[in-house]
Amino acid sequence: MEILNITNQNFESEVEKSQVPVLIDFYADWCGPCRMMSPIIDEIAEEKNGEYKVGKINIDQNQELAMKFNVMSIPTIIIFKDGKPEKTFVGVRSKSEILDAMK
Repeated sequence: MEILNITNQNFESEVEKSQVPVLIDFYADWCGPCRMMSPIIDEIAEEKNGEYKVGKINIDQNQELAMKFNVMSIPTIIIFKDGKPEKTFVGVRSKSEILDAMK
């Protein structure tokens, strides 16, 4: 499953109007902990293919979205259901902790 690049332009269609829950990873290229989370996000995308959408939002390129969801530090992971934030994680988290929240 490909990881979607979510931007201000496609947020509504990919997240708010999604028929399935969406996991979003707010990150920046310069963020070390974000790079640590990246392989975990990739694995989750592979495992949840079709059941969930998985996307990433680069906060440097999409500051409006980061502000809209009060992303103060990264990585921040938000699980959206029915277009609304359901669960938020800040900082590096384990794959199992994220998967548990997706049930």
